[in-house]
Amino acid sequence: MDLQKIGQKLVELRGTKSREQVAVDLGISYSALVSYERGERVPRDETKIRIAEYYKVSVADLFFSS
Repeated sequence: MDLQKIGQKLVELRGTKSREQVAVDLGISYSALVSYERGERVPRDETKIRIAEYYKVSVADLFFSS
C-alpha cells in the first residue's frame, strides 16, 4: 500500500471541495483527513468504506490499486 499514492488520489477526488467540508461530511476530524491526504496515516477499515462511498469509488480502487 503506497500511502503517497493514496493521498494523491484523495486530493484528486476532493477536487474543489474544502478539506473542512469533506471532513464534516465523512464524520472525521480535519487533522485525520489531512494526514490521509499527506500519506501519513491509513484510515481504519470503516473509514475507508465511508471515504469510498463518499467519492463513489470502490475501496479496492482507492486503497489497493496502483
